[in-house]
Amino acid sequence: MALRINPDVDPKTHPYISTGLKKSKFGIDISLAMEEYRVARELSHIDVVGVHQHIGSQITEIAPFVDSLAKMAGLIAELRNHGFAIKYLDVGGGLGITYKDEDPPVPRVFAEALIAVIKDLGCTIVLEPGRVIVGNAGVLVTKVLYNKRTPTKHFIVVDAGMNDLVRPSLYGSFHSILPARREKGRETVVADVVGPVCESGDFLAKDRSMPVPEPEELLVVMSAGAYGHTMSSNYNSRPRPPEILVKGDRWFTIRERESYEDLIRGERVPEL
Repeated sequence: MALRINPDVDPKTHPYISTGLKKSKFGIDISLAMEEYRVARELSHIDVVGVHQHIGSQITEIAPFVDSLAKMAGLIAELRNHGFAIKYLDVGGGLGITYKDEDPPVPRVFAEALIAVIKDLGCTIVLEPGRVIVGNAGVLVTKVLYNKRTPTKHFIVVDAGMNDLVRPSLYGSFHSILPARREKGRETVVADVVGPVCESGDFLAKDRSMPVPEPEELLVVMSAGAYGHTMSSNYNSRPRPPEILVKGDRWFTIRERESYEDLIRGERVPEL
């Protein structure tokens, strides 16, 4: 087993996905690590062989990773001096992607920076890449229901909502939204792209400059491959959409569209 250590390093990302600061709920404070490893060593059926960290998600700078791993390297040296045979270092994940204008390091640069710190540890290195692999490999396709114009706002109402992609509502995240059918010379508008869920927080974009779409037209919400379907819900009794895998000119349904029956499958009406 390995223990997750909190190195108290600021990953400089959204506070909701920062997990390596001292005030975070995650991990064992690095100042208490030796004490907890000693406790673990005395437990039967436990073989302590590793150290683990994960400082956050959507991190776009190398420095937080380097700083935290330098602390992990020092901890591993101290543990070995006290007789712990540390064989594994799980460096976590968290490398960010480009949603709008972020400029995260590519995996090769990320790896080179990490290797400089951990190359002499003699540990098997475990990584947990997620978003950096799938984030920009997936999109959410939604249909325009209608345009709603008020004296102060233009709303583009679509059939996808916060239950399908909660990141904009939860984090204020930016997702590029493009028309599936590209046409030149279209009128543009500054609009909110909103769903049909009964929340003012039900939006996919706010004050976004984009071509005015027609009802029934398809829009593509980009960079939805990470924390899209996995964070979706049935809020407002809305069945979730299917997931489609596309390879070249072929496509495959890899998760079926939910039905009304799926929504009520687990419910029971008692005989009173």
